[in-house]
Amino acid sequence: MSNSLEKLKQKTTVVADTGNFQLISEFQPKDATTNPSLIYQASQDKKLEYIVDKAVEYSLERSKDEKERIRYAMDRVAVMIGYEILKIIPGRVSTEIDARLSFDVTGTVERAREIIRMYEEDMGVKRDRILIKIASTWEGIRAGEILEKEGIHCNLTLLFSLVQAVACAESKITLISPFVGRILDWHKAKGNVFTEDPGVVSVRDIFHYFKRFDYNTIIMGASFRNVDEIANLCGVDYLTISPTLLKSLMENKDLDMSQKLDPEVSKKMDIQKIDVSEKNFRWLLNQDQMATEKLSEGIRLFTNDLIKLENVLTEKIRIKSSSK
Repeated sequence: MSNSLEKLKQKTTVVADTGNFQLISEFQPKDATTNPSLIYQASQDKKLEYIVDKAVEYSLERSKDEKERIRYAMDRVAVMIGYEILKIIPGRVSTEIDARLSFDVTGTVERAREIIRMYEEDMGVKRDRILIKIASTWEGIRAGEILEKEGIHCNLTLLFSLVQAVACAESKITLISPFVGRILDWHKAKGNVFTEDPGVVSVRDIFHYFKRFDYNTIIMGASFRNVDEIANLCGVDYLTISPTLLKSLMENKDLDMSQKLDPEVSKKMDIQKIDVSEKNFRWLLNQDQMATEKLSEGIRLFTNDLIKLENVLTEKIRIKSSSK
């Protein structure tokens, strides 16, 4: 009998949610995702220290200005880790934009173009193997729309509500990452009573809406707390899963991996269209306390890890530059 991971792969595309490419080959996912927290964790691995050192050398060659050097080094670390991951997987890797640009359309677009340039010109990786990961703010979605028109595919992340998802789909974003576990965390912290995992319900609602109205945007469930959440979303387009839960799925043969989400069922549902004009988007998001709080919290948490990585790189840049 095949394990639960193999059963899941028959219904859903499995993506590894890690910056540690040494763990990825064990699970044979199609794609992989990274974020600032995962990149920072990977940068602390002694086995990957050479990546940090190469990124610092690159930054010193590109500029004499310290701020610019730090920015180049930050992006270079993410790109180099992405490049190593792409040697292992057959599909795409998601590389995230600096979370501090979450409300800056122009800054996000410019940074994404530079990351794609690094992949294409420096690493020889075509842009169709990269997803630029951006927070699902109004500005982030607008930046994603611009980039998609340039053939730069995007993954809109920190997504906690239907209105964020629909705005992405209307903007022809390639892929969205609706979070599951963080929604569950919020409801538990509030002491809310529920009969069904609210994170699972949120992704299910997005799935039904997208299939009912024939959107091409890929739905990739993310941020899981347990294997039951994963099993209950079997049939969704993609699922990005941490190595810990991937291992649990490999070791488990008893989970019900029957298809829970079926596009043909969704197409027959009576669902009302949502207005995703800017004023309505902002209003609906504001009215959703959970989504508003988790989006802003997610941006802050990713920023915290970016700053940790930035501090590591700044110190190395100063030491290297003083020795030259």
